[in-house]
Amino acid sequence: MGHRRVLSVGQCALDSGSIGRLLEKELGVQVERSDTAQDAVAKLQAGVYDLVLVNRVFDADGDSGLALIERVKKDEATRAVPVMLVSNYADAQEQAVALGALPGFGKAALGQPDTKERLQAVLGEK
Repeated sequence: MGHRRVLSVGQCALDSGSIGRLLEKELGVQVERSDTAQDAVAKLQAGVYDLVLVNRVFDADGDSGLALIERVKKDEATRAVPVMLVSNYADAQEQAVALGALPGFGKAALGQPDTKERLQAVLGEK
């Protein structure tokens, strides 16, 4: 299997580091960071990603992660890319799934076995 890539969008530095360490250590995945929706869309159009993790509210500019998910899922060029919302709020997770995202996880559940299982379902084993 080729090197798997994840785009992590809108996370603060601390959360981005935690997510990156989990994915790299546990699943052997390369994680790239994007701070804004504009940057994320440009990266998605320029490269191939196996998963996009989107924060509910972007740390850098306060933009909506749900708006980015909607944009990605409406665009013919990016709609096939799996997307998960990173949020502890169940209502936000429901909205993300309604927009076409896979069930995501909250930061509080980052170390939980079911979070790793959700990620493995998309990314495969290390």
